[in-house]
Amino acid sequence: MGKDVIVACDFPSAGETMAFLDRLGAEAPFVKIGMELFYAEGPEIVRSLKRRGCRVFLDLKLHDIPNTVKKAMAVLSGLGADIVNVHAAGTRAMMAAALEGLTRPDGSRPLLIAVTQLTSTDEETMRRELLIPEGLRETVLHYAENARAAGLDGVVCSPLEAEGVHAFCGAGFLTVTPGVRFADGDRGDQKRVTTPAEAKRLGSDYIVVGRPITAAADPAAAYARCCREFLD
Repeated sequence: MGKDVIVACDFPSAGETMAFLDRLGAEAPFVKIGMELFYAEGPEIVRSLKRRGCRVFLDLKLHDIPNTVKKAMAVLSGLGADIVNVHAAGTRAMMAAALEGLTRPDGSRPLLIAVTQLTSTDEETMRRELLIPEGLRETVLHYAENARAAGLDGVVCSPLEAEGVHAFCGAGFLTVTPGVRFADGDRGDQKRVTTPAEAKRLGSDYIVVGRPITAAADPAAAYARCCREFLD
């Protein structure tokens, strides 16, 4: 169940993460490890989740000079994650360096995707604080094209931009989309959001869902609901 639904395990410790996963029963979901959990537990958390049977999206959003990102990716490549990411704002050169560092001697590697604009950012904030004069959609599509040109596999974007990314970069270019909430749920700090069903209709390849599942009274039921709504 839910091979395209990624559960954001934004917990402060391995113990809380494993306790949450125990509540899902026999399920070994695709999980996202973000900065909080990775910085708390280090690389071993990736290995532990892989041993549990989970696929892992390691969401560290690397953004630095190309050589630094290349070396960091060479280290991350050995952890066994299935997806890793960078910030598209780091330029094509940085993304190409990340891809080079991530690729193992045998040619294998995790999927590499780039963050376009965070789903907590709206157009007004982007223009006022980031001084980006272009519209939000145009900026996301431009960043996606840069990622595609650098050889990456896809981008992180809002479900609202997934259809445009596919039209611009091709159907095989992946869209991994946070900002997904149930229709009767709380939007939290997300500004560009959709329901799981709407995300599917708009062309999301993967959805990333955190609090609607992890903070639910019955996480197993919430996970099953999310999978059902996204896949139906």
